[in-house]
Amino acid sequence: MPASPAAAFAAAHGLSVSGARPGPGAYARQLWARRHFITALAAARQSALYSGARLGQLWQVLTPLLNAAVYFLVFGMLLGAGRGVPDYIPFLCTGVFVFTFTQSAALSGARSLTDNIGLVRALHFPRASLPLAATLLQLRQLLLALGVLGLVLVADGVPVTTRWLLAVPALLLQSVFNAGLALALARVGARTTDFSQLLPFLLRTWMYLSGIFYDLSRITAGAPHPLVRLLEANPALIYVGLMRYALIDTVTGSRLPPHVWPLALIWATVAAGAGYAFFWSSEEEYGRG
Repeated sequence: MPASPAAAFAAAHGLSVSGARPGPGAYARQLWARRHFITALAAARQSALYSGARLGQLWQVLTPLLNAAVYFLVFGMLLGAGRGVPDYIPFLCTGVFVFTFTQSAALSGARSLTDNIGLVRALHFPRASLPLAATLLQLRQLLLALGVLGLVLVADGVPVTTRWLLAVPALLLQSVFNAGLALALARVGARTTDFSQLLPFLLRTWMYLSGIFYDLSRITAGAPHPLVRLLEANPALIYVGLMRYALIDTVTGSRLPPHVWPLALIWATVAAGAGYAFFWSSEEEYGRG
């Protein structure tokens, strides 16, 4: 079929469709070129958080600490989930802090496009910058919280060992996983406005299945083997378990899921690749609804 006069005119003068989706490789290069924008946006959002509160940025560490205190009261004292778990307070605090990173990255990623719809419609830039900046913001908050977590661990008698260095690759893999998750949820959230209302319930259910308040291996001791393996493949359980193993000396390798490091790498790779492809495939549609 011959090209239309408008298409022929555009081709003759080197014009292209405005907002056309680039290839996945070119899109990745655009994101890398805007890495300073992503980091600056995350820093600006972090500075704006709690700006109206008297304690300001202190809430970034107070919030997970208060959550851990509430969970300790309910699960540790009232329900007895901590009985038989060595160093239960460090065990619980590490789980809450690490899972909150994934939870917050998912929530902020799902809202990253709808909350910035004016920016999306006004400027031309790779839209993946927004969920990536949201993930980076949550990582920056976690790093602040980890300083407080370290003080909690030391105050509870947990020794500082060279095993703490394993927290670096564990946190890196979790960050890659969270970025892929945020990208996928950003596309879903942009298409389905009610999704952000449902997501907190889904994340809460995920938290209860991830051994944040209890030692999952004790509960599943008599469960069918396929069910145990399915629960142990939970990415939240894997990343929380790796951080507990790195930071708490009483958490031994026997309490981790089998092949935990390869599983952590697989989850990070699959989530990042699938989330990137899923988000990129709708790049032309964001902000046009």
